[in-house]
Amino acid sequence: MAKWVMEIIYSTGYAGILMLMFAENVFPPIPSEVIMPLAGYMIADGKFTFVGVILAGTVGSVLGSLPLYYAGRSFGEERLKALADRHGRWLTVSALDIERTKKWFDKYGAWALLVGRLIPGIRSLISIPAGLDRMNAALFLTYTTIGMAFWTTILASLGYLLRANFGKVEEYLNPISIAVIGGLIILYIYRVFTHKKTRF
Repeated sequence: MAKWVMEIIYSTGYAGILMLMFAENVFPPIPSEVIMPLAGYMIADGKFTFVGVILAGTVGSVLGSLPLYYAGRSFGEERLKALADRHGRWLTVSALDIERTKKWFDKYGAWALLVGRLIPGIRSLISIPAGLDRMNAALFLTYTTIGMAFWTTILASLGYLLRANFGKVEEYLNPISIAVIGGLIILYIYRVFTHKKTRF
């Protein structure tokens, strides 16, 4: 899996990082915890710059947050919960997930948006309550950009630092990434089969 991600990034450049991070936020097939460290890891090869990797990762993440933000803004809480009950089994999002995330957002406001970008499982969902509360789009983009830039910088920096231990990283990186993806697949299957309607 790690080699596959690296091949995509090598062949498509910054656009590949952007597209992978966009997809990770809309429907996470590959977590950012795999994408960005690999991108940072490849900076030392000279094909990418640190700033370019951070910009591509951040832009992709910010663009990926917009569909969920506008879904919340357009559909409203009741319709979105109804959709989650009907189709959330396949998206692994329930009405309860939306409700819990909204309560957290209502309690902490914009700070929840900023901090939430650093928490796996919350990072994407936090866009929904921001849309539900019709948060100012400029403010949403500002806090999202700051949070995502911080997150992508941390992950890319970790990948870059690991470059010094190339042999060890190459030996363990692929099995670890396979384990991460395998865990996500198992979690997805579990969520599909344990999904329960909470409304209607």
